[in-house]
Amino acid sequence: MLTIGVTDCSKYSNYSNWIISGSDDIEIIKLSPAKANVEDLKKCHGLLLTGGEDVNPQFYNKPEYLKYCYADDVNETRDEFELQLLELAIMDNLPILGICRGMQIANVFFGGTLIPDIPSWDKPSHSKLLDGNDQYHQVQVDDSSWLSKVLTQKQGLINSNHHQSVDKVGELLKISACSPDGVVEAIEWKEPDKKSFLCMVQWHPERMNDQESPFVRNIKNTFLTASKEKSV
Repeated sequence: MLTIGVTDCSKYSNYSNWIISGSDDIEIIKLSPAKANVEDLKKCHGLLLTGGEDVNPQFYNKPEYLKYCYADDVNETRDEFELQLLELAIMDNLPILGICRGMQIANVFFGGTLIPDIPSWDKPSHSKLLDGNDQYHQVQVDDSSWLSKVLTQKQGLINSNHHQSVDKVGELLKISACSPDGVVEAIEWKEPDKKSFLCMVQWHPERMNDQESPFVRNIKNTFLTASKEKSV
């Protein structure tokens, strides 16, 4: 049985259902600050960091950015919990997939910083549409990146629903995809050889309209394959 740890969030079931869809041999462990169950990660073969609240800027030494965050959407307890999970996962060479906030908290873990509000940094909004649905836009993938080998294509259509993004990239990491307006859409190991699986994306593959897109299917399948190798 393959066991995947999935971090708790308001839309937790979207992520857990996406991971187990089409498979009968995957068990999900909910990793939640409410349970303080960091140690449960030791039972897992892979870690999925989900979307959700803004990361408190105090964790990347920019407390003055707090005014750009949504006041009711900052959760320091979750931040601390997920930073602990990342420390343990990296120590144990666990495959890690980060989605939206998941990418952002991972970048902070590696010493990077965030843009706390994209429009305030003079870039077009990447937030949801007025009707509440995700907006969609193109993404450009770095030809030389590990991600390009996973996706087998240099560009594509992805969904978008966020107001924060990666600014300074964390130590040991590099940008692997950007939107046409320059917002970071994916990060990965700077030198992936002999390192565990690490894929961080800003879009939401778990709810994209086209679930057969390489920007969904290939990412999920590569993550699960890496997790299965860890389980052996």
